[in-house]
Amino acid sequence: MNAAERITSLQNPRIKQLVRLRDRRSRDEAGVFLVEGYRQIRRALEKNLKLAELYFSREWFLGENEPALIAEARAAGAQIVELSKDAFAKVAYRERPDGLLAVAPQWHNTLDTLEPLLSGKAAPFLLVVEAIEKPGNLGTILRSADAAGIDAVIVCDPVTDIFNPNVVRSSTGVLFSVPVVIAESQPVRAWLRGRGIRAVATTPSAQELHYDADLRGPLAIVMGSEQYGLSDFWLGESDACVRIPMAGQADSLNVAMATIITLFEAVRQRRK
Repeated sequence: MNAAERITSLQNPRIKQLVRLRDRRSRDEAGVFLVEGYRQIRRALEKNLKLAELYFSREWFLGENEPALIAEARAAGAQIVELSKDAFAKVAYRERPDGLLAVAPQWHNTLDTLEPLLSGKAAPFLLVVEAIEKPGNLGTILRSADAAGIDAVIVCDPVTDIFNPNVVRSSTGVLFSVPVVIAESQPVRAWLRGRGIRAVATTPSAQELHYDADLRGPLAIVMGSEQYGLSDFWLGESDACVRIPMAGQADSLNVAMATIITLFEAVRQRRK
């Protein structure tokens, strides 16, 4: 591994800036976000995300592949900086870091971004999520959407920043491979309608069960927040409403779990 700048002081300006990037305002002002962990950084590089900086600390390494990843990031143009064990512990977001932390530029997709991605698809398969509160849930939803083969995820009226470190971590880097659009609900509904994509909303108050509904063809499954569910707008404007049957005392599931169940019922139907 080639020599890199080394930082040991916890008062170094770079260390202070990395700590500030945990805050959304600082991330947005700088136009960057943090990517921590071998798997997440590996996926970022695989998707040609241009890392601005890569920080590492040998004392925290968990395996033997880290030097090769650092060399790859360097070759792709990232500035490489070595940190002491204490300095890395200061900037790490995880309780047990693996010694790798990158700074990457934010991006901002729009509904127009999806046009070339969906062009020629007879049956687009989309996921719309509204006002998801918890970063861990949003990250898990992105990971599940990738597993289900979703063409894109549209985040309506966002409460959680998609560049929150917990979103990046819990998505296991899928954030870099699944197209994600941030938009308001009304333009999204008009966009779906204009392309003949059915919106199927999920709500515990629906009469139809999710496995009885037709989830084939051009489809957008719409999921609401865990605390409040879907807004009246989506409940009133969707083409159909479905629910997951609940046999116990609980009247709802964790939103990430409910998303997984609904998505893979659609996958089952669409494979027939």
